[in-house]
This record gives sequence, structure tokens and C-alpha cells, in this order.
Amino acid sequence: MQFLPVEEQLAVIRRGVEKIVPEQELAEKLKWSRETGTPLRVKYGIDPTGIDLHLGHTVPMRKMRQFQELGHQAVIIIGNYTALVGDPSGRDETRARLTIEQVEANATDYLQQVGKVIDLKHAEVVRNGDWFSKMNFAQILELCSKVTVAQLLTRDDFSKRYREEAAIYLHECLYPIMQAWDSVEIKADIELGGTEQLYSFMLARDLQKDQGLKQQVSVMSPILVGTDGVRRMGKSLGNYIGISEAPYDMMKKFMQLSDDSMQMFFELLTDFPLDEAAVILQGHPKEAKVRLAKTIITEYHDAVAAEEAAERWQREIGSGGLPSEIPVVQLSKSELSDAGTMPAANLLKVTGLCDSTSDARRSIKQGGAKMGEEKLKIEAHDQAIPVESGLLLWVGKKRFCQVELVD
Repeated sequence: MQFLPVEEQLAVIRRGVEKIVPEQELAEKLKWSRETGTPLRVKYGIDPTGIDLHLGHTVPMRKMRQFQELGHQAVIIIGNYTALVGDPSGRDETRARLTIEQVEANATDYLQQVGKVIDLKHAEVVRNGDWFSKMNFAQILELCSKVTVAQLLTRDDFSKRYREEAAIYLHECLYPIMQAWDSVEIKADIELGGTEQLYSFMLARDLQKDQGLKQQVSVMSPILVGTDGVRRMGKSLGNYIGISEAPYDMMKKFMQLSDDSMQMFFELLTDFPLDEAAVILQGHPKEAKVRLAKTIITEYHDAVAAEEAAERWQREIGSGGLPSEIPVVQLSKSELSDAGTMPAANLLKVTGLCDSTSDARRSIKQGGAKMGEEKLKIEAHDQAIPVESGLLLWVGKKRFCQVELVD
């Protein structure tokens, strides 16, 4: 097979990458690959601990697709045995353990979603249970003997928990060893992942060397921030954009992105040349977000769905129009005063638009509470609001409902 010159391949690989360890070895591997016509074996491991992938997960997957387009061999490891342990990376507490049945069910959904990013027809897909299930206790002891407790405590997550006297269970210590051994089993040349995986990646090099194999190179992507622009994207933090979400739901989340995070999203999640992305980002932030959203929604759905989502967002939110789907909240007439009214703060609380009356008072004070199709501003927390069926209530742009009175 004819590969691109090494420098051209490196230019593609380096985009959106935070660390390559060791970088010189990557160039040497690419040179060997080109001279011999041999594709490099590129590893990416996935633990099916859940069923929904978000854009943060796709960052290393997109890098894998780039390696495929350069002519290299993708090797996807479904961590059905590491998932039984749970990745402790970045965790300050032990993950809940899954059953084998849960892991297998998740793996099926994972692969369907992964196939939206990686060309699975030309990828090797293996499960690390294929080798770990065959190990006897003596072999597990032999593997564990290659790693010291002191080495494990160099991991940030373990050292933090140790200092805080939080529990570190023995099975968790096996996780980085298992992940590293996967590289031995598949003879990985390159491993993809996030910077938080550095310890496991370097351990893999040690184990490969111990087995007389060529050592892998680690290509690590930065951690994608969430829609809040601060913390890493994660479902538990509520700041994620799922790749299987409805197009309009994705659109609304893209439009909430902080301006400061836009460059990262363009670089890590699109194929726009960086100079072209820079021109887009110099324009109006709203237009840049729409461009970004339509590009990514098209990738996971289609262009028609992306255009419809953008038009709906502009109609319902961007221009301040009425949403096409307004949740209805039933309210008992007995909760109203004899005059058919209710204090504004109480009304926002009982309709669920605010978590508490103090939250409602704050929203009203900040000018974010409105009522009616005209979105008339609610002026005070004790303002007596006439309540009739069909009344529209708003808190900000994203929380709204229509009241239905019942006996």
C-alpha cells in the first residue's frame, strides 16, 4: 500500500492532539510503515459501561478515523472485562460494578454508535474477555507482579483518594494493568485516548518491552469541555451533547456553548481547515455556533435534519417566537385565591419552572420571568398573576409551560 509522506501524515495526526509520547518514535514508525507498505496497528479501547456516547467520546474516535483514512489498521477493543472493574481515571470514588449481561447489552449499543465515526467494516473489533477469561490465577499473579503499589499510587486519582483516606479497592488497581495488557495481546503500534490515560499507556510500553514486542506510541487528545465551557463533558454533569440525541436537542445545546470553547470544538470535532475555522470564529458568535451545529448534526443525522433544527431554533428561540411543543402543567383551581390569582413566585414554583420560591424570586428579580404570548415581564415576586387555562409562563429562554386549570 502507498502511504503519504511522513510529514504529511504527521500534520494530520498532530491536529487536535495534546501529547504524543514519545513523538520521535511515531515518526520512525510511520517511516517504517511507508517503507515496508505495512499499516500500523492503532488501538482504541472502549468500556461499555453506559449506552450513550457524547461528543467528548468521539474525539479519539475521530482521530482513529483519520488514521484509517491514512491507510492504517484500526483495532477496537471492547473492554467487556475491564468494564467489570470500571475505569477509575478521574474518579474520586469507586464505580458501581456491572454484570456481564449489562456489559454485553451496552456493547451492542456502543458499536452501533461507534460506527457513526469509525469505519467498522475495515476495523478489527475484539473483546478483551477473549484473553482475560482464559487466564488462570497463576497467570494473573504473574501479570500483577510486574507492577508495584508505589507505581499505582503515582496515578492522580489513586493518590488523591489515598491522601483523603477514601477507599481504593483491589480490583480497581487491576484496571490499568488490564488496559496495558490489551496492547500486548493485539501488538499495538499506537494507542489513542485522553491525557488522563497516560499512566496506563506508559505501563503498556513496559509490558510490551517485557514481552519482546515493539513499544507503542501514545497519541493523546485533550479533554473536551462541556456546554458550560469549564468542566469536562460528561453525562453526570449535564453538560454533554449526545451523538444519538434528536437534532433539535443537539441544536439547542450547541447554541448554549461558551464563545471561548468554540475554537476547541471546531478543531476537535470538525474537518474544517484551521485557517477557515479561524475566519468563521472571527464573525458573529451566533453564526459560528449555527455553522458548527449544522456541520456536526449532519454527521450524526443528515443535512436536512440539521437545516430543520437550525430553522426551528431560529423561529422558536433565536427570534423569540413560540415553541412548537409547549409542556402543559395542570393546576387545581383550589390553589388559587378567590380572585383566581396566585403570587408570582408561588406560581413559578408549583408549575415546576423554578425549584423553589427563592429560585423564583431570584429569576423575577433578574428579569427572567415572563408571562403570556407577549412575554410580559413579571415585576415582583408577590405580583398577583391572574391564572386561566392557556396561560403561558417563561423563565429564561429554555423553561416554559402552559397552564391548564382543573377542578
